[in-house]
Amino acid sequence: MNDHKAKLTPRPVRESTSEMTEIVLPNDANPLNALLGGRLMHWIDLAGAMAAHRHSRQYVVTASIDHLDFLVPVRVGDFVVLRSSVNRVYHTSMEVGVKVWVENYHTEQSRHVSSAYLTFVAIDAAGNRMAVAPVVPETADEKRRYEDAARRREIRRAESARRKEVRS
Repeated sequence: MNDHKAKLTPRPVRESTSEMTEIVLPNDANPLNALLGGRLMHWIDLAGAMAAHRHSRQYVVTASIDHLDFLVPVRVGDFVVLRSSVNRVYHTSMEVGVKVWVENYHTEQSRHVSSAYLTFVAIDAAGNRMAVAPVVPETADEKRRYEDAARRREIRRAESARRKEVRS
């Protein structure tokens, strides 16, 4: 099997699963010692890209990020844990889910900070779109996220069409 066909062999969601952990330092925070939202957005983008890259085995670029809420504050000294995986694949794009947790190692508490859905597009070194292997959801949770991704895609498409109409 040639290299391109091997890259298009369906892969389970678990092969894309990624986890990264960051410690919040003063440089990451505002004057109230709370994590800057932009820093968290950057980490979410990186975590999502890792999952997309693992699945596609290609370069990937961020095409969009859906709505983002910050549910609880994150303080200097906390650990931020970001878990990501590919939810669904289309021809050249992938929806990746990223769930963010804050861990306070002094209190041994873990709290949900944010969740995000990002769309990545696989490209080659020249920037041309590349086909991506299908993703295979295996668990009930993966299957639910796979189906939910299709609904979110329709919402994104409708919103994109609405914005185009407003601009014209």
